[in-house]
Amino acid sequence: MGSLVWGMLFGAIGMGYCLYGRQQRAPIPLVCGVGLMVFPYFVSGTLLTLLIGAVLMAIPWRWR
Repeated sequence: MGSLVWGMLFGAIGMGYCLYGRQQRAPIPLVCGVGLMVFPYFVSGTLLTLLIGAVLMAIPWRWR
């Protein structure tokens, strides 16, 4: 159940990253947004979902 909830949350954040990346023509947020929307389909563990999601969310902030 936790994996599903976290997957939905990361998917929503990924959608925001995609919209921002497309609007600003910035490839890093766009790619991270797609990654945030897609990766929960392939990861089943809650802890692994949290770790991957946190890394994908931090990448655009790190490479500003």
